[in-house]
Amino acid sequence: MRKLATVLLILAATAHGHAQAAAAEYPTKPIRLLVPVAPGGGNDLLSRHIAQKLGETSPQRIVVDNRAGAGGVIATELAARAPADGYTLLMGGSAQIAINPQLHRKLPYDTQKDLAPITLIADFPSLVIVHPGLPVQSVKDLIAHAKANPGRVAYGSPGNGSGTHLAVELLKIQAGIDLIHVPYKGAGPALADLVSGQIALLLNNPLSSLPYVRTGRVRAVAVTGAKRLAAAPNIPTVSESGLPGFTATHWLGLLAPARTPPSIISRLHRDVSNAVHQRETVEWFQGQGMEAVGSTPSDFSTRIRADISKWGKVIESAGVRLD
Repeated sequence: MRKLATVLLILAATAHGHAQAAAAEYPTKPIRLLVPVAPGGGNDLLSRHIAQKLGETSPQRIVVDNRAGAGGVIATELAARAPADGYTLLMGGSAQIAINPQLHRKLPYDTQKDLAPITLIADFPSLVIVHPGLPVQSVKDLIAHAKANPGRVAYGSPGNGSGTHLAVELLKIQAGIDLIHVPYKGAGPALADLVSGQIALLLNNPLSSLPYVRTGRVRAVAVTGAKRLAAAPNIPTVSESGLPGFTATHWLGLLAPARTPPSIISRLHRDVSNAVHQRETVEWFQGQGMEAVGSTPSDFSTRIRADISKWGKVIESAGVRLD
């Protein structure tokens, strides 16, 4: 038994030594960055921007691998099941990491056990936009109008269980109002119907909304973040304009398979955080309606747990299910 124990200790020490050596040499080959959306979306554009920035200082390329489908489940499962060696990473969003596990009864992975947070890269709010024919100028007006017309104000979303759908449900809960949900297959059709007056209200990303706001085709009454947008500082937050304490933002962050060596996690965090905090990157994020973050792995983990709790309560209260 003693000999067996000695052999096991030697094997463990050898394996640990090999892991340390591999981590010290990392990276020695291209890194695959899984992106759970098709090319062209906000997650994809951010992933490619970060990959380019990292490629300027890394000895290896960062290869963006778009694996869209199943609401992000395909890419997330690939990341969760990949070798924990730092060569497969995931650009995950709050939808995939904090919301999906509560919308689906069964997933082929556990986001909290099978993935290791590296850094929260960007946080982004939505604009609360209304059709110009709706007689409201602020969130306070919107709440008063909805209370005077219960069940008669229709709002759109990119789909059942989407981040902006849940954000409006949170607004309903905190404001005590009754709105009608009209789910669409994407944000584009929902925005088109808002412009035409088929729906009265929509929470949408600032990048695609602001051109319509500036031409008067829709009216922006608030932004859902904790602070105003640099690109539109005249638009107040929801908290400022009628519902104190309300925030509903979503995020994108970098994750690795669980059990990835801490030294690799630390190096990736350092490199990505440096890229995120470059002036050019901060300005690029602001132009996309996002806020650059670059948090520590610990802070990112805390945010994930907080959002799981926050959106879980909304999902339960609204009775949202996808299966």
